[in-house]
Amino acid sequence: MSLADEHPDAAWSFDTLAVRAGHERSQFNEHSEALYLTSSFVFENAAQAAARFSGTEPGNVYARFSNPTVSTMQDRLAALEGAEACIATATGMAAILSTVMALMKSGEHIVSSRSIFGATQQLFGTILPRFGVDTRFVDQGTVEAFRAAMTPTTRLVFIETPSNPLTEVFDIAALAEVAHEGGALLVVDNCFCSPALQRPLTMGADLVIHSATKYLDGQGRVLGGAVCGAKALTEEVFKFLRTAGPTLSPFNAWVILKGLETLSVRMKAQSANALELAQWLEAQPGVTRVFYPGLASHPQHALAMRQQASGGAIVSFEVRGGREAAWRVVDNCRLLSITANLGDTKTTITHPASTTHGRISAEARTASGIGEGLLRIAVGLEAPADLKADLARGLG
Repeated sequence: MSLADEHPDAAWSFDTLAVRAGHERSQFNEHSEALYLTSSFVFENAAQAAARFSGTEPGNVYARFSNPTVSTMQDRLAALEGAEACIATATGMAAILSTVMALMKSGEHIVSSRSIFGATQQLFGTILPRFGVDTRFVDQGTVEAFRAAMTPTTRLVFIETPSNPLTEVFDIAALAEVAHEGGALLVVDNCFCSPALQRPLTMGADLVIHSATKYLDGQGRVLGGAVCGAKALTEEVFKFLRTAGPTLSPFNAWVILKGLETLSVRMKAQSANALELAQWLEAQPGVTRVFYPGLASHPQHALAMRQQASGGAIVSFEVRGGREAAWRVVDNCRLLSITANLGDTKTTITHPASTTHGRISAEARTASGIGEGLLRIAVGLEAPADLKADLARGLG
C-alpha cells in the first residue's frame, strides 16, 4: 500500500515527503523500502507478458527500464521537486545527455550559460556538435544576454543555479519567460541546492536535472542522476532510457532513498556551516574574493535569497598567488578531503582549473571566470572551527 492510498487527502510537508513519499509495501509489509535486486520479472502468462511489454498493462518488465526500488526513488524525488514525474539515470551527466537526446534533433541548438560544470561544457561544446546539435554559450548571466542568444532553432535553455564553481545565480522565472517566448524549454541543473533549498519548477522551469550523486545521496556512496518535470516531457526521456540504457541501478536507488530522508536537515546544517566559513574567508588577507550566494557581497545575493531557502553549502574563493598558492592551501589540508566530489557530509576541496574544468581549454576557463587561484569547497557537517583551522595552515 502506498502513502497516497493510506492518506489520500493529506498535504504532506517537505520533510514528511522526504521520508515517506513513494513507498509501496510488498506482501511482507516491510517498514523500510525494499531493495529489489533482479534483472527481470516473471509474468503469469504470455498475454500478460505481451501487455506489459506494450505498456497496456502497468507493471515491471526488465530492470533496464523498470524496477520497484527505482520507481520509489523517482516518485519521492518528483514529490520533493513538485514534479509530475521523474526519470532516474545512472549519473547526473547521463540525465543531461538523456534529456538532450530525447528532446532534440540535428539542426537544433542549445543556449547555455558558460558557467556550468566542466563535463557539461565538454558535452555541449565538443560531443553534441558531432551530431548536429550546437550550443551558444552565454558569457553574461543577464536576461538580455540570453534573449540575444536565442534563435528560431533554439530548443533548450540550460542553466546551473548556483553555478559550478563560481556560484553564479540566474533568474529562473525571467529565463523561463525568455525560453518560452522563443518556443524553447528551460532546463535547470538544481544540483547545488537540491529541492530542500530551491524548486525551479515552481518558478517556471520545464525540467530539473540532478546529479543524485551529490546532496540527494549526501554521503558520497553511489552515483545517480534524475530528470524531473511534466510527464509529457519525462516520458520522452524514458523512451530514450528504455532503449539506450543509462539506467540507475536498484541498489543505488535504494541508497539515494535513504539519503533523501535526511536531505532537509543536512542542507540546513551544511548551509549554516558554509555561511560561517565564507564570512571567515572574507576576512583572510590571502583571500582576494569569496563566491557564496549567502554573502551580501555576492553580486546576485538578493536574487539568491528570493529563489533559495539559504546560500547553500558550496563556497569558492580566490587566493593571491595563482596556482602555486592555491595548491599550497590544498596540500596543507589534513581534515578536508582533496577530491572533486561534492554534496558529502565530509567537507571536500578542489582546484577547479586542474580538476573539474581541466579538460576545457584555457580560453574557455578564462571566459568562465575560472582562474588558477580559484578553490572550491563543498562544506560538510564538521565543526566550522576545525575547517577554519585546516584552511588557515595553507593560507598563512
